[in-house]
Amino acid sequence: MGNGFRTASKLLRIGLAAGRSTPGDRLRWWGLFGAAAAVAFVVLATVATLATYDGRETRADARGPVVDLGRDAALLYRQGGDSVGGRPVSLVFVRPLTAGAPVPAGVTRWPKPGEVLLSPELVRTGRGEGILTRYGKFAGTITTDGLVTPSERIAYVRVGDGAPRNDRRWLPVSAFGSNGGATGEMVDQPAVSSPLLALWALAGLPALALTVVAARVGSRTRDRRGGLLQALGGTWRHRMIVNTGEAATPAALGTLTALVPYAVASVHSTRLAPTGYILDHHDVRDAWPLAAASAAVSLLVVLAIVVGTHRIHRDGTSTRPASFSSRVPAWRPALCGVGVALVLTSQYTPRKAQLFVFTSGTVVMWAFLSSVVALLTRRLGSWLAGSGRRKGHAGRLIGGRWTHAHPGVIVRLALAMVIGIGIVAQMQVWTSRLGVHSQAALATHQRIKDTVIEVTPSSMTAAQTGRFRSALPVGAVLLSRTFHDPGPPREPWVTVTGTCRDLRVLRVECHGSTTAPTGGNAQVEEMRRWWGGFKFVPAAPAGVKADGTQSLLVVAPAPGQLAAVKQAAFTLPNPSVQVEALGGNWLGSSRSHLPNWIQLFGITGILFILMAGAVSAAAEFVRIRHALAPLSVLTGRRRVFRSVASWHLTVPLLISTVVTGAVTAWHSVFFIALVKEGSVSWTVLTLGIAACAAVSLTVGFLGARAAAREAERWRPAAD
Repeated sequence: MGNGFRTASKLLRIGLAAGRSTPGDRLRWWGLFGAAAAVAFVVLATVATLATYDGRETRADARGPVVDLGRDAALLYRQGGDSVGGRPVSLVFVRPLTAGAPVPAGVTRWPKPGEVLLSPELVRTGRGEGILTRYGKFAGTITTDGLVTPSERIAYVRVGDGAPRNDRRWLPVSAFGSNGGATGEMVDQPAVSSPLLALWALAGLPALALTVVAARVGSRTRDRRGGLLQALGGTWRHRMIVNTGEAATPAALGTLTALVPYAVASVHSTRLAPTGYILDHHDVRDAWPLAAASAAVSLLVVLAIVVGTHRIHRDGTSTRPASFSSRVPAWRPALCGVGVALVLTSQYTPRKAQLFVFTSGTVVMWAFLSSVVALLTRRLGSWLAGSGRRKGHAGRLIGGRWTHAHPGVIVRLALAMVIGIGIVAQMQVWTSRLGVHSQAALATHQRIKDTVIEVTPSSMTAAQTGRFRSALPVGAVLLSRTFHDPGPPREPWVTVTGTCRDLRVLRVECHGSTTAPTGGNAQVEEMRRWWGGFKFVPAAPAGVKADGTQSLLVVAPAPGQLAAVKQAAFTLPNPSVQVEALGGNWLGSSRSHLPNWIQLFGITGILFILMAGAVSAAAEFVRIRHALAPLSVLTGRRRVFRSVASWHLTVPLLISTVVTGAVTAWHSVFFIALVKEGSVSWTVLTLGIAACAAVSLTVGFLGARAAAREAERWRPAAD
């Protein structure tokens, strides 16, 4: 036992010393530092996501209403909706029935009739839209323990005594503390698997790729050391201890560094740009035990990758390292095929599982596509070497042999470009998933802005309609829209009612009981695009029925009047009212927060990929400048450096770019066919391929330049 411990301790010290003295040690040290920090960052983001979901559910339940259909109800409760800056707002209308009516979490007392309590984020974002007076007199803010998240937009509106107790649209409530999933942001909260899947697909995979690249930096020396240990009788455990000791210091420091942003988020609520979401520091702080354990696991994963990428033949017949630089393991292309198979079969799985299967296949495919490229380039290397030998082309011969002998080098260089193009393409496709109606809403907003506003109350009397008209901005036209559905076989139609004076503003001429649009009015044309054929009726708009077939239309003379119209609508004694620009409900969906989350995860992943590409390229420059330098003695020409670097680096990387571009195009089109929405931006894809092609040329040029400079200083050495 004692001898085993002393041997392990000595091997660990050898590894620690090797980490400080190995050629290229600084590059690998910083590479492993960044890789460990990246993996730990994604793992800790996973912990924060799980903790946030738990905290959201707890706070939502604390404010959820307990419906009592008996005679013990203490207040009437009703939900509504609005929007501020294109983001949804949750409205809760209440009418206490007793002096001791219960209050939800976050509310100390109910405001007076006509007053309102607003969340801090709603006050911040809606101040410019008159939010402090839109629903009533501002009476204070809701505390954070009553908010699902600090960035939630919610308001409690105290109505007068006009809410009838026998109106079924009002819920009788006796207490608060349950069913919180039906209020505020919890109404449309996706399952926790959705953000975690996007996080690991867009950021987790690049972090693992960075780890693999960093682990293999300067691998030739470690492979030789591993072979020496085996020749001396060392087992895989002895090699594991040495490799672990070499990587332990930078990996541990990188993991600790990743804990810094988590610690900041646990003491201060952090806004995540560009989503606008505020991470509640209470949730992050409460998950510290899980975060510490997860950080330790992430460190072990990094060390396991380091050990796993430096293997030796197990049969004991050879001391040659079985590293990825000498061959492409057959299981890697096979796993790429498994990923492609998952993508292809995702459309045949149950609807709820399609996106999960597709994403899983995507991750596997992108992770091992570079191995398929390396396999192809290795065969290309054999062909290039043969061609160079037959034609006497030294650069092609040497570059081809290097490519055949070291496909792992191409894998590490191509990995960043392959995953990078994939991430950029997926970000573009995901953010383009608007659907037909959302695209129409965006087009309408671009043409007429918010000059056509639809007001949909549950009901409205003629007197209330007149009062609403008097509160509208100067120059606004008030119309009413009625939807008629006689049933099959007749088609439904729409009528728009307004006074002749108002209709003339829209360039609609009145002749007794008939109308004749003269054309040329942009607002009328947009109405026609949304509703199809409709006719105008010259009459003063009366009240609105409660059957859901009628609504009011406000045509403003200029954009920017939406807030004023909402101000007029919500001052009516009718809390159930919806006010939005033409197509506004679809416009809100097109501006949903999902594209912002995709951008957040995708940009993080791209940063990790850029780090992987930089580390891999720098390591290759170090290797190629030492290996090519002696050629200057044999050839006497500097041009050979450029030729070898081009055939060994530039040509395989260009092939990788072409293959990746083709696979990305197919993958994006298949995804759109699967979800039946979105579009492929061929411009973005072309720019991505062009950027990777430029990188391929640059890597070859810089590699040749580094070798040429090293050749000027090179002297034979007895090594």
